[in-house]
Amino acid sequence: MDRRDFIKATTGVAAAAAIPASAGPAGAATDAPQMQYRTLGRSGEKVSIVGLGGFHIGMQKDENESIRIIRSAIDGGINFLDNCWDYNGGESEVRMGKALRDGYRDKVFLMTKIDGHTAAAATKQIDESLRRLQTDHLDLLQFHEVIRDDDPDKIFAPGGSFEAAMKAKQAGKFRYIGFTGHKNPLIHKKMLETAFRHGVTFDTVQMPLNVMDAHFESFEKIVLPILVEHGIGVLGMKSMGDKIILQSKVVTPVE
Repeated sequence: MDRRDFIKATTGVAAAAAIPASAGPAGAATDAPQMQYRTLGRSGEKVSIVGLGGFHIGMQKDENESIRIIRSAIDGGINFLDNCWDYNGGESEVRMGKALRDGYRDKVFLMTKIDGHTAAAATKQIDESLRRLQTDHLDLLQFHEVIRDDDPDKIFAPGGSFEAAMKAKQAGKFRYIGFTGHKNPLIHKKMLETAFRHGVTFDTVQMPLNVMDAHFESFEKIVLPILVEHGIGVLGMKSMGDKIILQSKVVTPVE
């Protein structure tokens, strides 16, 4: 097996098994035959296989450039938008909110994230995100940066952020819930196990997935099987290893 065949074998199978192929999402751009879509876990939602990350959207010198990028992505068939309460001091959400005016909000599956652990912090962040994004509800809310061993216990503690999130969900402020983390798959596993003990099955989990993942503390090996077993939507990130994988010249972006 040569290098290219190896890469195809190790990167394609897990994604295909985790998220089955689908036609196209209701509400997304219908004149974008170049885009493919997947069903997001057990939610039944159809999302583009490529999402638009929110962090870099707040970094352009001219906010109009950010707005053009977001709307061009949506016009091209991308309907999954990622963001976070603390990206660029909130500027990422502000710019995305402006881009989603004029009917664009109805075309997307909108996600943002919070990182407060207390109920008060979570409530504040959710409301601020809604205001910045100029919407009355999110499609997906995620607990952000679940990277420390005690994060799951803090989130699910009495008076913690999960309690506040459930109240917000009941109030119609978001539809689905998940979490994200960047560093340790064992923390992801603990977060899932903690949720199961509380009778909770997350709708989505976001984690790094790339061609180097299998070689060290692998999210694909430790976390992905749990998500597939429970029908939890898989959100892959860091696919290019923050450009380091591409700089190595070992693989190409397409691979």
